[in-house]
Amino acid sequence: MKIYFLLFLLCTYSPLSFGQLKESQEIDNIFKEWSKRNVPGGAIGIIKDEELKYSKGYGIADLEHDIKISPSSVFNICSISKEFVSFSLLLLEEQGKINLDDTVQTYLPDFPEYDAPLTIRHLINHTSGIRDVKKLIQLKGKNILDNLEPEEVYALIKHQKALEFSPGDKFAWSNSDYFILSMIIEKVSGQSLKTFTQEHIFGPLGMKSSLFYDDNTDLIKNRVFSYNKKNAEDGFDNVIMRFHLVGSFGAYSTIEDLFLWDQNFYNNKLGKGGQKIIKNMHEEGLLNNGESSGYAHSVKINNYKGLKTVRHGGSFAGYRSVILRFPDEKVSVIILANRGDANPWKMSYQIADVLLKEKFIAVSKKTENSTDNKTDNHDSSHIKEKFSLNQITGDYEIEPGRLLKFNTKNGSLQCLEGCREPSLMLIHTQGATYKEANNSDTQFVFSGLNNGLTQNITVSGTGFEITLKRKEKFDFSNLNLADYIGDFYSEEIDATHQFFLEDGQLKVKIANNEILVLAPKNIDTFYSDGYFVHFMKTNGKVSGFNLKAGWVTNLKFKKK
Repeated sequence: MKIYFLLFLLCTYSPLSFGQLKESQEIDNIFKEWSKRNVPGGAIGIIKDEELKYSKGYGIADLEHDIKISPSSVFNICSISKEFVSFSLLLLEEQGKINLDDTVQTYLPDFPEYDAPLTIRHLINHTSGIRDVKKLIQLKGKNILDNLEPEEVYALIKHQKALEFSPGDKFAWSNSDYFILSMIIEKVSGQSLKTFTQEHIFGPLGMKSSLFYDDNTDLIKNRVFSYNKKNAEDGFDNVIMRFHLVGSFGAYSTIEDLFLWDQNFYNNKLGKGGQKIIKNMHEEGLLNNGESSGYAHSVKINNYKGLKTVRHGGSFAGYRSVILRFPDEKVSVIILANRGDANPWKMSYQIADVLLKEKFIAVSKKTENSTDNKTDNHDSSHIKEKFSLNQITGDYEIEPGRLLKFNTKNGSLQCLEGCREPSLMLIHTQGATYKEANNSDTQFVFSGLNNGLTQNITVSGTGFEITLKRKEKFDFSNLNLADYIGDFYSEEIDATHQFFLEDGQLKVKIANNEILVLAPKNIDTFYSDGYFVHFMKTNGKVSGFNLKAGWVTNLKFKKK
């Protein structure tokens, strides 16, 4: 049995690991799915006390050529690319070449004017109100992974008639923001983003394998290809990419290089040196009402189990990425993956649970002692009433087609988003309030009892609060789906969406491309995954609709 086990390890686990860590076996267990034969996987880096203590590759970088992943494998790092855009802007500000409170039109005079000023800082903090161009491209029926030219994408952004909201009113993720920022960097510096970051970031830090990929004919040595798992069978599909836009995405790097980037946050060597620019990087944007936007310069400041975190991650094609930093403990976790079913965010916290176990226990005990010694004399009128589990279980709507599901398991409450795993186990704290069993920061407060069921839930944590309503039930027996068929055109994206009936279902064909099956939410409102449409009527007949898809809202279509 021991011999068999050793053979199993030799055949499945990649030998490409470096550094020593006493918790290495526990960490390897987290990635056992990536260690099977002939599957894509990823690479990890664990940093403690300014050293890359453990780095390892799991799985295959190129399934066709059976090339293994290692810490020097080059991944597309998805939205972590934005960190280098933000830092480039801070370097230009340090050089006196740019003011982050200048309007976008100061540097791009052909960009549309709006009712309120739109500044560079709005773009950095995702508070611009500009529609997400990634979603707009998909709604045009184009493949986001295809060969899109910057001029085409910029023209699409400018063609939108209005902003989603007044700049600074709220946070809304938009890949348009960082595409535009990359153009501003090029305009101000006189260099491409690829050249500027090479000269001012990657080169000085010794990040020899890192670059912005702005020409899809270029070769990248040691590049990792990405894959999506097949739906109904074992195996993976290659996700073919010809994408070469930079800004929101487009950076490639390795675990070894990102270790150097991580360490620069503690001892900045770039620009004029010193920590002022790092402090600016961590400064969260402010909304017009004075509240934090919850997003700094391409990083989110939060906490996990009582410890401060700085994190960012992303997904693109079949790539997934995350950097999770505990700055006070000088511990960081980096995960880069090349399979679309990977969840590096979850895995990074699992690693943190292993590495910082003692710290979490100490913080938990301190919190408990502090709570026990306090007299509870604050106003808790909104959480006084306790509801039974039967009264609070059910589905609450994040947005049409996207639900938080609450049910019971072994007498305890658990929460699940749609069909996504894993579920969150919740524990009761007081009144109508629950919290995550593994995270003291996020809490769930139920309210609004009606017909024996709570109607609302407020989910809150550091930097966010959202209230969801229980999913309504409607009688659709008199719904006539034929009322909604036809071709509908959007001038803003120059695309037609065709609605038709098939097998008793209402379906939509997006600009001669993807076909979605629509389910009714209520009369005149239908949804599919990531596609929410509300039909408008004139003289009792459907004349158009407003579309919400991802971060894009209120996109108008007229019936032809």
